[in-house]
Amino acid sequence: MAKCLRIFIADDHPLILKGLNDFLKERGYNIVGSSGDGHIAHKMIMNCEPDVAILDIEMPGMTGLAIAKACEKAGLATKVVIITLHKEPELFRDAKNLNIFGYILKELALEEIEICLSYIAEGQSYFSPAITRLLDQDQDCRLLENLTPSEVKILRLIARDMTNKEIAHHLYISPRTVEKHRSNIIAKLSLEPKTNSLLLWAKKHQSFLD
Repeated sequence: MAKCLRIFIADDHPLILKGLNDFLKERGYNIVGSSGDGHIAHKMIMNCEPDVAILDIEMPGMTGLAIAKACEKAGLATKVVIITLHKEPELFRDAKNLNIFGYILKELALEEIEICLSYIAEGQSYFSPAITRLLDQDQDCRLLENLTPSEVKILRLIARDMTNKEIAHHLYISPRTVEKHRSNIIAKLSLEPKTNSLLLWAKKHQSFLD
């Protein structure tokens, strides 16, 4: 059960540290220690070897990711959960590369921490859906960089429900040229060549095309 887990919490924001600590204690979780300093947190984790360490990604002394790396190097079985204000996809990727078991935005910490701990108790990782959505959007934006200006222009018109004939008329090109561009876009976006697959993608990502 999740409440049997021995949990350590580290965050350099006193209110967040106290809030998480009180929240979990009130719900019967076993909190074995806490700290607002990265170096102290690292030493305490090495000494008490908790089942779970909930760590702020940025702290004085050592960051949460640096502590996670040190735990992994020392062979600790402690499962690290990162809580952060940052939404940069690069930080999320760094965390996943360190086999982090949880990644939660601070604004959602009290809503999601118990869900995260229940996942960990079952041997699974938990990443905030808000983070994974941002990562998906970032990956999709990167795919757009592979398109030529003409392909982006056509994708923008597809998002506006224009047919091949209408796009051809609008851009003063032939419908056959539009169809060729569509095929190239589908390949570059790694979409299945199904009916409306390109339209659905364009609609979903219209905000990036405008």
